[in-house]
Amino acid sequence: MTKKLHIPAEDIRPLATGLGTCIATDKITVAGLPVRFMYREDPIGQNDSGWRFLAGTESDAYMENAKNQGAYDVNVLANCDPSIIPFLQASIGAAFQKVEAGGTFEEAGDWEPDED
Repeated sequence: MTKKLHIPAEDIRPLATGLGTCIATDKITVAGLPVRFMYREDPIGQNDSGWRFLAGTESDAYMENAKNQGAYDVNVLANCDPSIIPFLQASIGAAFQKVEAGGTFEEAGDWEPDED
């Protein structure tokens, strides 16, 4: 089953090209919610940038269902939410969050990904 992105393919512009792929939840790519949490971990493949993007409303049960996430070119996420662009060169281990909707990203402090 192919997911229908909330941004039509013809509207995708070259905003952040050549960065590889990322993982994002359907709440962003399909439902159109803005990114409110993003982090970069060690890549899991040759083309993986290590970036992970969440809307911030995902429950543990939602995240445990792999069907609620997908691999996308980072440029697609930059088109979904251009506010991520200034942070895309951050190093592995970086994490950023928007404390309030419509706010700006701040460092997420000592956040670390789950050991799954």
